[in-house]
Amino acid sequence: MKIRPTTKADTGPISAMLGALRDAGKRIRPCDPDFVRAAYVSNPELVASQVAEDDTGRILGLQVLLLAGPDDPFDVPEGYGNIGTHVAPDAARQGIGRRLFAATLQAARAAALPALDANIAADNDDGLTYYEAMGFRTDRTGEGRIVKRLILS
Repeated sequence: MKIRPTTKADTGPISAMLGALRDAGKRIRPCDPDFVRAAYVSNPELVASQVAEDDTGRILGLQVLLLAGPDDPFDVPEGYGNIGTHVAPDAARQGIGRRLFAATLQAARAAALPALDANIAADNDDGLTYYEAMGFRTDRTGEGRIVKRLILS
């Protein structure tokens, strides 16, 4: 498995991976190529966008780190990082998230972010467990969401 920065050529494969998550009942946000491009590949707020790919080049996972601005849709404090992690349903529990996070954490530290927030659906046990394992702790809850935070500084 290889971890590398996301490129524009990854838009279609990421969309397909996110579509598989939607089909498995693990995603409700959009997954079409236009959304992927705008949110995960060419977003001006990107601090880092990493993919995990197997030996054949298949995208197994994606982790995105955005810089929160004054109008962050998830109420992340301005200047903090907003992290999102997505792993293909047939690739779960293979260490993909942990390897993605190592690269993302390095980018967060290089950008001198004070903290990272992860906004997770309250019924997403896998996501909640993952972020706890990465060192995030519950910061706040509301409207079916749990926000976990990792303090970096």
